[in-house]
Amino acid sequence: MRILLMSLTLLASASQAQVKAPDCWCRGSSGERFEMGDVTCFTISGRTFTAQCQMSLNTMMWRELSEGCLSS
Repeated sequence: MRILLMSLTLLASASQAQVKAPDCWCRGSSGERFEMGDVTCFTISGRTFTAQCQMSLNTMMWRELSEGCLSS
């Protein structure tokens, strides 16, 4: 009975605990900060492409979406 009460107390405490998500972001080529899901244009070694800040295997990374970039 005592073990059951201790288990229930631990479960109640765990369910009330606030779980904070890690602060995830990517760096741009000039050091600027981009949030997960942000899209930007890169020109690297003469090659221009559009990329999105994404997570892969618990690591933030830039994923190429398309060649070239849209101009406004």
